[in-house]
Amino acid sequence: MSAATAPTLHIAAALIEDESGRLLLVRKRDTTAFMQAGGKIEPQESPADALSREVFEELGCRLRHLEPLGEFTAPAANEPGHWLCAHLFRVELDGPPRAAAEIAELRWVSPDAAATLPLAPLTRDVVLPRAGVPAA
Repeated sequence: MSAATAPTLHIAAALIEDESGRLLLVRKRDTTAFMQAGGKIEPQESPADALSREVFEELGCRLRHLEPLGEFTAPAANEPGHWLCAHLFRVELDGPPRAAAEIAELRWVSPDAAATLPLAPLTRDVVLPRAGVPAA
């Protein structure tokens, strides 16, 4: 099924890096793919507000800074037959993240190490190429 004919989920996703350039990746309970923190945008919710809500629910942190990186499409990792329309933001957190809500695991990894993990298509094809590169 192509992106043009598949059901589309609208999400907001966070590219989070630490001072040494490692990425924060999360894995949801009962899944295998690592991905960005974030989630579905509710009706009448802006992508930035959705991301703020999702990051607080999943990581227990508030956003100190967020920078829009664009809107991207990719196959959904955990919803077979669906595509994502993802609003991606580079964000800084107000404190150390912890796995909460549906998050089973979080990992800080270098972009090279990330490439050795099972990754969601959005993370593999969109996020990794942008990691470590400040937005223009």
